[in-house]
This record gives sequence, structure tokens and C-alpha cells, in this order.
Amino acid sequence: MSRSALIENVTAMLADAGFSVSDRCATRPKSFDVAARRGDDVVLVKILGNIDAFDAETGAEMRRLGTYLQATPLVVGLRTRDEELDPGVVYFRHGVPVFSPDTAMELFVEGMPPLVYAAPGGLYVNIDGEVLADRREDEDLSLGQLASELGVSRRTVSKYEDGMNASIDVAMRLEELFGGELTSPVAVMEGAEDVRDADPTPEDPEAAPEDVPVLSVLARVGFEVHPTVRAPFKAVSEESAGPDRLLTGHSSFTEAAVKRARIMSSVGEVTHTRAVYVVDEASRESVDDTAIVEREELEEVDDSDDLRDLLADRGDPQEA
Repeated sequence: MSRSALIENVTAMLADAGFSVSDRCATRPKSFDVAARRGDDVVLVKILGNIDAFDAETGAEMRRLGTYLQATPLVVGLRTRDEELDPGVVYFRHGVPVFSPDTAMELFVEGMPPLVYAAPGGLYVNIDGEVLADRREDEDLSLGQLASELGVSRRTVSKYEDGMNASIDVAMRLEELFGGELTSPVAVMEGAEDVRDADPTPEDPEAAPEDVPVLSVLARVGFEVHPTVRAPFKAVSEESAGPDRLLTGHSSFTEAAVKRARIMSSVGEVTHTRAVYVVDEASRESVDDTAIVEREELEEVDDSDDLRDLLADRGDPQEA
């Protein structure tokens, strides 16, 4: 299956699952392909045939964008090397959850979250430690007796009851012993932080020199500016003393700029984020819901209220 066909299939699946889906980010380089929202759940999705193409820089950018746009970064892919991704299993690449289209279908359409995740050494599941401890006590088993049944140490059983995850073999043996489920789903929509190392959000990259004057104005009027490297916009800016967020683009006003402004409008609609594109000279005031602002206009802005006034009549501001 071609990557374009895969993207179409995944996008259609998200729509069938009740998500509003942005336009495809058909720009290069790009950290994600589509943004999607269902209720309060927002996802940024990268779609790949081979997930080995997902590099560390893209992973870091997706995690930053997930933080600033209150979204979960995800990768949907078919294979790694010459192996297909196992259905029902969550993998990780550079801190981002990765799974197959079948797993995505089960999660988003059928409401069945995955139970298994891959980590160095094999496949693992979340053990509900409190339930395990209750079952063991109900069966009048000591830690040592259960450890003997499982072929592990007493300390390991104690760690399972404290919340340590277990291999599939151990989980199956536990369920055979106690005759019921002891596992809990992988919380994909929370970034699966219960099963991966929850590293801090990667630091922002440096802004490109040509974008510094524009982004400096936003910082001066009260925004915390987060430059991007592979997004269809140059920065995500958060108002320091308010709820406003801005997707900010900057370039000459060309056909490519119009294309990016349209993508920004679509992503902004999904993420409830205002979009503004700064140009040297403009022949129009907006592209869809992306406000077009000339650089001289922006430089005259004194504070965030002035910026709101400038943008007020240029496109329809999204719900914050």
C-alpha cells in the first residue's frame, strides 16, 4: 500500500470514528500528517509505511506540539524493518506511541484500547496491582507461594502488586491461576505515560534567523513563543497571562504561503488555536481563517489587546 493510500485510509477511519480531521499537512518537512479532534480528545498523527523512518527530531517536535496544543502525538504505521506491527500492541519511537491501523481501528472505532506494549526484552502488560493483591489474599497465598507458582522471586511479586508491569507470559499465568483478568489498558490518549519513561518535554529549538524579528514581537507583547522545525507553521505562541494561543507563519506572500496558511487554518480549527501568517506585503486580509498580517503592522502592536484588535476582522477566531 502506498503511503498516500495509507494516509487516506487512516484519515477516513478517524472520520468514521467521529473525529473532525484537519487537512493533510502536505508540506515538507512535516512532523505530523493530520490533526484530529473528538470532544476533548485531540491527536496529532504521523502516518508511515515503515516506522523506522520516524526519527528523533520528528519525535521531539511532535511531543513539543502535543504539549503546546494539548494534544496526544501518535504514529500509525504498518511495519518495522521487514516485520509487520503486531495488532493490539503499542510500540514506542522517541517517546511517541506507535501502533498499526488495525490497533487504531480497535481503539478509535470499536472503543477497545490495547492491552500490550513493546519494550526492550519483549511484550508487556499493565498489571492492576491492587486486584492482584486482593486475589492472592482471597486464595490465601503468600508472596512466596505465588512467586513459586510463577517461577519468579518473592520481591518480583511484591513489585507486581506495587504496580510494576509484567511480561505476557507472567500475565497469562496469573490469569490462569486466578481465573480472571488482572490487566488494564495502555492509556494511549494520555501518551501511554504509565508504561513509558515520561521524559520532560524536549527543549524548544532556536528560531530561524529570518523569523526572529517576527517572533520577538509576539514575545514582547506577552506571548511565550515556541519555535518549530518541521511543522507547517514557524511557532506556537501561548499568551503568558491569558488563554490565547497562536499558530504563527512567516514568509513572503507566495502560493506556497497561501498553501501553508490554509493548512494552519485547518489545524487551528481542530486544535482551537488562532492562526496568523506574517508577510512583507499582502493583497488580502485572510486565507480561510488564517489572518494575514503585514510585518509593519505587527511591529506597531503594543500589547496583546492590540494584537487581538488587529486580528479581529481577519478570519474567524477559534474557540480557545
